Amino acid sequence: MSPVIETIRTEGLGDSTYVMVLEGLAIVIDPQRDIDRFEQVLDDVGASLRLVLETHLHNDYLSGGRVLARKLDAELVMPASAAPVFRHRPAFHMEDMIVGDMTIRPLHTPGHTPEHTSYLILVDGRETALFSGGSLLVGSAGRSDLLGEERAETLARLQYGSVNRLASLPEPVALYPTHGAGSFCTTTGVTDYASTIGREKATNPVLAYEDEEAFIKGQLSNLVRYPTYYRHMGPANVIGVPEANLDVAMVDRVVTGTTVIDARPREAYARGHLPGSISLELQESFGTWVGWLTPHNTPLTLVLDEDQDTDQAMRQLVRIGYDDVRGVMRPNQRDFTASFRTVDTTEFAAAVARGVQVLDVRAAQEWETGTIEGSILSYLPDVARETPLELDPSQPVWVICASGFRAAAAAGFLQDRGLDPVALVTAGATEVLALTSNSR
Repeated sequence: MSPVIETIRTEGLGDSTYVMVLEGLAIVIDPQRDIDRFEQVLDDVGASLRLVLETHLHNDYLSGGRVLARKLDAELVMPASAAPVFRHRPAFHMEDMIVGDMTIRPLHTPGHTPEHTSYLILVDGRETALFSGGSLLVGSAGRSDLLGEERAETLARLQYGSVNRLASLPEPVALYPTHGAGSFCTTTGVTDYASTIGREKATNPVLAYEDEEAFIKGQLSNLVRYPTYYRHMGPANVIGVPEANLDVAMVDRVVTGTTVIDARPREAYARGHLPGSISLELQESFGTWVGWLTPHNTPLTLVLDEDQDTDQAMRQLVRIGYDDVRGVMRPNQRDFTASFRTVDTTEFAAAVARGVQVLDVRAAQEWETGTIEGSILSYLPDVARETPLELDPSQPVWVICASGFRAAAAAGFLQDRGLDPVALVTAGATEVLALTSNSR
């Protein structure tokens, strides 16, 4: 009998959790904190959970592994050198674990983190699947700088050995990494979630470097910035976190002492919002941006439209340790006294031709694809922290990003500081550049 592997995607994090089942026995690999999703999969397939496998101390989310294992009377397995403070089964390199007809073989693969361990699954003695966590990814490898620049080179050297050792496995072995498209834990663009060892040997650029030094240079060059909340995840995963609470009270006004996150559509925010609130529309990246633009686990009040899913917002927040959400407020137009002007692509392009002041809040790698001549470049997290010195506060600030999501947030910050933002919230720089030749 062949095993069944269910993939549960967490798109906002760019991560995958896996449930592998063979003859009614299951293992779960790298679960996030909202574990009811994985319990449902196990119920649907009628499987008994035996092991929860963690590949590493995650930097991008809080793990639900400890709670899931305890609730379902399974055993939690963690890399031997992770050394968390709670009870677990340490995974030692090449020390097999048996679940029915499955053999789980831990492979120490440091590089993304020092303790990182991949799990090779053998069925009836045949090497079948590899759960590679943040080691060898589809078209990439897990980045090595998340624990600080001072350790990045050492970890990159370890990563070189790890990914090449994994590439020596039989080519038919299926590859299931935790990190995939959309994850800040990858070093290059990832466009898929699963592969095979043979496919990666033929196509993955991290396996094509001529030597270790070239690999290190490539791995540590042109890395995108990652959210500031990451620094809190690893330490929390060492200590362990309680089960996620997704319940939140409905309130009719902002709870005193909280930061207000307005998760309504950005067009609605622009038309009217609470002064001082932050526009972060509820979409897949909502939690990531809350974690990047606010102090970690700061008390929050959320503003949501009637038709928006409170559960979705709460799931994204508890995954990154935001447990202090004190209430959800539905729109109350009497209190929404702040607003700013928005324009469409044609209007923005016409304004560019007139020579208006433009602020581009995309990331540095996005600027490389083209920017508006004379525009001021400042990434949204930097704008959230302080107003760019190049801005003339006596003139309107025309704000742009790639889609409008970040432009709306930046416009809110600028407005709170007394500037006059005009934002493109329905499109981005690519569309504007297509209408004008004023690019650099």
